[in-house]
Amino acid sequence: MSSAEIVRIALGALRTNKLRSVLTILGVTIGVFSVIGVMTALSVIQTSIESGLSFLGSNIFQFAKYPTMTTNDPETEFANRRNITLEEAREFERLMGGTANAICFKIFDGGKPVSYGRTKVQGLTLVGTNEHFLTANSYTLGYGRNLSAEDVALARNVTVVGPNVQKKLFPNETPIGKVIKMNEKPFQIIGVFAEKGSSFGQSQDDLVIVPITRFVGDFGRTNRTINIAIQSTSQATYNQTLDKAIGAMRAARGLKLGADNDFEIYSNDTLVSAFAQIAGQIRVGAFVVSAIALLAAGIGIMNIMLVSVTERTREIGIRKAIGARKDDITRQFLLEAVVLSELGGLAGILLGVVGGNGIALWLEIAMVFPWGWALTGLIVCSLIGIGFGWYPAWKAAALDPIEALRYE
Repeated sequence: MSSAEIVRIALGALRTNKLRSVLTILGVTIGVFSVIGVMTALSVIQTSIESGLSFLGSNIFQFAKYPTMTTNDPETEFANRRNITLEEAREFERLMGGTANAICFKIFDGGKPVSYGRTKVQGLTLVGTNEHFLTANSYTLGYGRNLSAEDVALARNVTVVGPNVQKKLFPNETPIGKVIKMNEKPFQIIGVFAEKGSSFGQSQDDLVIVPITRFVGDFGRTNRTINIAIQSTSQATYNQTLDKAIGAMRAARGLKLGADNDFEIYSNDTLVSAFAQIAGQIRVGAFVVSAIALLAAGIGIMNIMLVSVTERTREIGIRKAIGARKDDITRQFLLEAVVLSELGGLAGILLGVVGGNGIALWLEIAMVFPWGWALTGLIVCSLIGIGFGWYPAWKAAALDPIEALRYE
């Protein structure tokens, strides 16, 4: 028989035992789906890793109380650390002595309402910062002016707002010079950021920045920690600036010689590495789940093929009686097992790609198709079909044709 004829017979056998076949295919589908879905989702995130995680500017590293990414519970590991205070940040800046190109202070407060007249916008991110915020966070100014060193020194009640704030509060007029209120505190708009878009499903344009001195005066400093971003003068001086900054930060924090750092240090490279570490752990988990599911599916394929051999004993006898060789019978049942496994694999790949790219739709990033993983999935499914279908195929080929013809 030709391979096409064997495939036709295999599909016919599957249709004859629909429920049994579906349950067997489902095991393969779950195993392949668990890997393809996770790998697709990780690939989707990987394609936007530079734009999504690289929120710091060029040649920049940052000090913070909490790490940006951690697999541990920050409430138990980091919550007892001292906050980085504004006084410590200023002492750090003094100790750096103009070595860095820019030093940016940042305090975040999410969910602040902003109003103008009777119109109110909820859920904005308020940032207390200085004149280096644009440089340290890869923002650009759309129009108006940025915060100045004088604004920070004099704690002026001025603000630069994101484009979404401008669209919602001032759809038909320029916001420059207008006074908005944040928690009933007045701030005059002096500039508007250029549009930056979304990252991982979160808009980066729902932002309002004010001088950090005005921030602590109006909104308090209790239970707040400052992030400090430092930009070296060039890539060549990056390591030198980092070494000096660590020493200056330890001195500003009053750490004794030999004591561990009580602050986090991260850059774009460390963020990418942290993501890669987390992604690796997710991949291992996906492989474990997939291996268990595929092992169970393989056993199911063996069982269904053994039952099929028993049910088709007389058919095997007739084929042998009219000239079918052992190799023909073996090839027939092996191909049936592979078809059974590949159907589950194709279903798993389809569901995995759809599920993984659902993350892309949610995060508003480009969708991908993991060709390499899909091909690997099909190869693995073929190996499962051959490995677990070999014994039933051998058993079928070894049947005595005379005894098989007498079987009822």
